[in-house]
Order: sequence, then structure tokens, then C-alpha cells
Amino acid sequence: MRTEGLRRLCLTGLWILVVAAAYFAGGRVGLLQQVVLDGATVTPLWPPTGIAVACLLWLGLRVWPGIAIGAYLVIQSISPVDPVGIGIIAGNTLAPVCAFLMLRRVGFRTALDRFRDGLALVFLGGLAPMLISATVGTWLLVLTDSLPSGGFWTVWWTWWAGDAMGVLVITPLLLVLPTIRLSDDVYRWAEAAALLLSAVLLTLLATRTESALLFLVFPLLIWAALRFQLAGSAPCMLLVSVLANSAAIDRSGPFADHTLVESMANLQALNGSAALTSLLLSALVTEQNSIRLRIEQACQDLAEVVEQLSPGKSARRWPPPGE
Repeated sequence: MRTEGLRRLCLTGLWILVVAAAYFAGGRVGLLQQVVLDGATVTPLWPPTGIAVACLLWLGLRVWPGIAIGAYLVIQSISPVDPVGIGIIAGNTLAPVCAFLMLRRVGFRTALDRFRDGLALVFLGGLAPMLISATVGTWLLVLTDSLPSGGFWTVWWTWWAGDAMGVLVITPLLLVLPTIRLSDDVYRWAEAAALLLSAVLLTLLATRTESALLFLVFPLLIWAALRFQLAGSAPCMLLVSVLANSAAIDRSGPFADHTLVESMANLQALNGSAALTSLLLSALVTEQNSIRLRIEQACQDLAEVVEQLSPGKSARRWPPPGE
């Protein structure tokens, strides 16, 4: 028993280190697209929140210290950790933990194969709990005079949106990765290649031309969700978000004639609408496909029962020939 307990403790410690490393790596990637608003550094997409929520859903609450360690390492890589930094670490840890607890409370399934799971991830995993990290962090900056009180709402809104988008964009992508199965259908591969090429070209066109063409990403996301569900829409959403973030930060394309604050507002409106479209539509299509398969299986089982109850008679097979 003692050996088994020690083995579990070591395994938990290893997973905590893995989570910390993943959080830190995601943080360093997120900082590549940082912006400075009123002296505060924020990002329009903060991947560590999505990584943290996914890790908690996979491994459970036992790995929460890894989130705190990862947040500490990210802040330490920018500047020395002070009391404000410790408060931010606490907020950045508490928000994903609250997201996990609320998702577990409503019976969230990581397969995201029900529409209710998509709704839960949006509102209970992303929008609601990330109010914690944004509010704690922004208030600490104001209370320590690191941020003028007049800039509170701008920084708070951008902070909250960036954390929430981390969950809406990164968490579905991570959750779907273990479920992806390669198809032997050459036409499926051809369609996937066409989707990828279209995603790159249309997103570049929408985010780099000065014409108002941002709406072009929505037919793309709908195509991905309808044909490939989350396995197709999640990578496309990540591509759209990264390229749109880059254009907004550079203030190029449709963001060229706007201030940085206006660009961030337009960017988060785009990111939020695109994430909701791809995530909820994917979950809805997956649920409908599952229902159809269960109905077909039930009809087939019923046909077999009828065949057994009517010996010598040919019961109609399910599905009918030619369908």
C-alpha cells in the first residue's frame, strides 16, 4: 500500500510538472502577440487558459499546482514577481479551477458530442470563470497605481476576452486531438486539403486587405463544422484567430484606420463570433450524427428481432438496399 501511494504521488508530481511546462510554453507563445494598453501588457488570445482547462478536464483537480507554477514562470520571464504578480498568479489559477468545477457539475463530456457540452464550455468554461482572472488582475494593477483608473475597463475587457478566447479556441482543439482518426477515403483527404488551402487564402484575404471582408471566415468555419465537426473547425478557428490577431496588432487590413483600442474591440467581436459559430455548430452536428447512428442501429436490431420471430419469412433488411 505504501509503495502504491508513493507511486501515485510521484505520478501526480510528474503530471504537475508537465502541466506547468505546457502552461509556460503556451504563455510564451501568447506573449508573441501581446499589446500594451495604458501601460498594462495584455494579449487578445491567451493560450494558457485553454491549456489549463483542458489539463484539468483530463487529469482532474490534483494538477492545479502546475497551473500556478506555470503562471509564476510566465510572469518571471517578463519581470520579477512582486505582490501584484502573486495576486495575478492566484487569479490565473482560480479561474481555470472554477471553470473545471462548473463543467464537472453539469456533467460536461470532453468528447463535445452534445450541443449542451458546447454551451457549457462557452459559458461555464470560458466566459463566466475568466471574469475572475481579469477582475483580480486589473484591480491589482489599479490599486498599486500600475494602471490609471481611467484605463480600468479597457484593460479589464481585453484581459477577460483574451482569457476567454484561450478557452474557446485552445481547449476544443486539445480535447479533439486524441479522438482524431485518419481516414482511408482519398476524397476525404482531398476535401481536407481543399479546406486547409481555402482557410489560409481566405483568412489572409480577409485580414490583410483594407476592404471589409472579415465575414468571409464564417462560410469557411461552417464548411469545416458541417463536414469535419470539431476536428476541422477547431484548427480553422485557431488559424483565423492567430491571423486576425496579427493584423489587429499591426493595424493592417481592416484594422488600419482604427486606434489600438478600437482594433481590439473589433478583433474580439470577430474572434468571439467565430468561436461561437465553429464550436456550437460542430457540437450540434456531432450530436445529430450520433442520434442518426443510434436510430439506424435500433432499426437494424429491430429488423433482426423480426427475422428471428418470423422463421421462414424474409424480413425487410435495414437499411433498405440502395439507401
